[in-house]
Amino acid sequence: MPGFFMLVTPQSMHFAEPLPLASGRTIRGYDLAYETYGTLNADRSNAVLVCHALNASHHVAGVYAGQPKSEGWWDNMIGPGKPVDTRRFFVIGINNLGSCFGSTGPMHTHPDTGEVYGADFPVVTVEDWVNAQARLLDRLGIPTLAAVLGGSLGGMQALSWTLQHPERVRHAVVVASAPNLNAENIAFNEVARRAIVTDPDFHGGHFYRHGVVPKRGLRIARMVGHITYLSDDVMNAKFGRQLRDGLALKYSTQDIEFQIESYLRHQGDKFSDYFDANTYLLITRALDYFDPARAHGGDLSRALARAQASFMLVSFSTDWRFSPRRSREIVKALLDNRRRVSYAEIDAPHGHDAFLLDDPRYLQVVRAYFENQVAHG
Repeated sequence: MPGFFMLVTPQSMHFAEPLPLASGRTIRGYDLAYETYGTLNADRSNAVLVCHALNASHHVAGVYAGQPKSEGWWDNMIGPGKPVDTRRFFVIGINNLGSCFGSTGPMHTHPDTGEVYGADFPVVTVEDWVNAQARLLDRLGIPTLAAVLGGSLGGMQALSWTLQHPERVRHAVVVASAPNLNAENIAFNEVARRAIVTDPDFHGGHFYRHGVVPKRGLRIARMVGHITYLSDDVMNAKFGRQLRDGLALKYSTQDIEFQIESYLRHQGDKFSDYFDANTYLLITRALDYFDPARAHGGDLSRALARAQASFMLVSFSTDWRFSPRRSREIVKALLDNRRRVSYAEIDAPHGHDAFLLDDPRYLQVVRAYFENQVAHG
């Protein structure tokens, strides 16, 4: 609905009971931030869970009262009249445990010590996030999801939902994702982590005690990540070899001269002002660890045999971080198990970021799936 803004209110739910983690540790006394959109129907059958990617949050759609520029990160996808129509579906966004946007994470106080967690916050995995989300849905009285939807790291969570709680998911929509990270992706994550941990202000992850933030490391981490989210075509179209200050070269090794340099510095500066360094380490490590086929000798078909849901997968032609080939691996493994699968490969120039953008073909694919499949059970 053009020009319509859905007003939303963030919520929080406290959990006193310990949550067992894949690492063997537990966490207790934690909070999960979440938002809901639309109305849960009488038989509680229209719930859609949206799982977020690395630097996103529970604020999926709508705006906050008095903050007209506070649109949720997937506001083009979710809302009244949008592909995931909140006039029909009850949508839930949950901030992952360990994040820095409201759920308990490294910035919060450990209930046993009274000290800020910092580097002592336990390592969490995609599977841990799914189990925490399931607890929140239990509290909301939602036994079964009409669909679970996610892009990138959120898509990994959607896939994991179908394996950890197969009886609770009717449909899974996995966008621009993969069954695991390849070596190149792990390498990019490691470079970003090294930038953070080698920042003199990092202090072994306990920088809170020193009253500083490792902004230099965060800036570099974001710059590295941002390069991988865009395609070469988009970078050249937006920036090319344009110079920042006219046509004269400065012949300097330290000044910002090219427009692309200025853009990346700007993105890094913004990111370092709002994102937590320990959270970045935790989430990228969760990305690295995700690999449901590992327990099955690397056989993805065997790993996905547990899934009972119907699937929709979407990939983008220029996404080299989560390439279409990786989505097709999931499609093949599901077909090996005779699961119902729809697949769309969108020829789009935007790289990995395409899953957040307004490509009409992509949005129509998702709209059609929710209207023709999810809405009918």
